[in-house]
Amino acid sequence: MQRKTYKEHYLAYFERSDVDALIDESIDLVADSERIFFVGNGGSNSISSHMMEDFGKMLKKQTFSFSDASLITCYANDYGYENAFAEWIKIYKPSKSDLLVAISSSGNSKSILNAVAVCNNNDCPVLTLSGFSKDNALRKMGRVNLHIESNSYGIVETLHQLFIHTLLDECNERN
Repeated sequence: MQRKTYKEHYLAYFERSDVDALIDESIDLVADSERIFFVGNGGSNSISSHMMEDFGKMLKKQTFSFSDASLITCYANDYGYENAFAEWIKIYKPSKSDLLVAISSSGNSKSILNAVAVCNNNDCPVLTLSGFSKDNALRKMGRVNLHIESNSYGIVETLHQLFIHTLLDECNERN
C-alpha cells in the first residue's frame, strides 16, 4: 500500500505544471546570491546540511546550515528554540545579495518562520519548501514557494530533496 502512495505522489509531482517554473525562478535566486543559508528541523535539517555541502562544493558559493548540535542547543538554551534559527542568522546580517532556503514539512515550525521573518525584514530572498496543508504559514513567506500536498513526512521530505537536487544540477549545468 505505501509503495502505491509514494508512486502516486511522485508521478503527480512530475506532472505538475508549476515545477519547471519554480525551478527556473529558484535558479535565478541562486544565481543572484553570494551566500546561501539553509534551515530546517529534523529530517529537513538533514536535507539542509547535505545541500549546504553540495551547493558550496558544486557552485563554489558560500553556504551555511544551522545544523551543528552544539550550536543549536546553545542558541535554543539562550534564546528559546523558536528563536534559535533567527538569532543565528542575524549574526550574518542577511541582505538582498543572500538567499535563505527554508525547509519545513508542516510549514508551521516557529523556529523556521522566525528565521524567514528576519530575512524578509532584511530584503533577503527566501525559497520555501513545505508540505501538509496548503494554508501553512511558510508557504506565504517566500519569494519562491514549493508546496508538496501530502501529510506524509517521507513523501514531503523526499520530494523536497528531489527538488533541491534538481535545482542544484540545473544551476551547475548553467555554470
